[in-house]
Amino acid sequence: METDANKGHIERETLQLVLEEFAQEQKTNNQHIEALIIAINNIGNKIDVSIKEHKPGKNVLEPLDIKPIEAILQKSFLDIKFMIGRQPKSIVRKFQILLFPEQDAKLFYKIVFGRWFLWLAMMVALSNLYNWGIHYSDNNKEIEMRQIQNDRIRKAWEYMYANNDKEIKKLMKKAYINSVESK
Repeated sequence: METDANKGHIERETLQLVLEEFAQEQKTNNQHIEALIIAINNIGNKIDVSIKEHKPGKNVLEPLDIKPIEAILQKSFLDIKFMIGRQPKSIVRKFQILLFPEQDAKLFYKIVFGRWFLWLAMMVALSNLYNWGIHYSDNNKEIEMRQIQNDRIRKAWEYMYANNDKEIKKLMKKAYINSVESK
């Protein structure tokens, strides 16, 4: 309980110090603002005095030549008309899907036939190369399978030829000759 009371006392003291600092800053800010107001009033008074001193008299004896002023005004009116004419016009948005471009057709065809055609040719070549590779691989597997089968048949033939008597060997030779002639 005593620690809570000590904490509350410390918090009150720090809060009081912070409030005193804010009050001191507010006083200095108010003094600066008052000094600025006085300076602005002085400047305003000086401007009023200088305007009164430089006020021309009402009696002007010289006639004013207004032709240069008219020329300047006419030129400025022409400039304004020119600026109004150069202002951006209303933008019309339209959605189109074009097969061929309306502008820069030469550049379009250069890109299409220069880049796209090259990429298309490369893709077709890669596709054909892939298909050829698959076909080549399948053919090699088929050849290997037939060679294995033929090797088995040849080994069986040689085994039978080596392990049988003369009559069977004559029959085997006759069968071999007949198979060669039938092809």
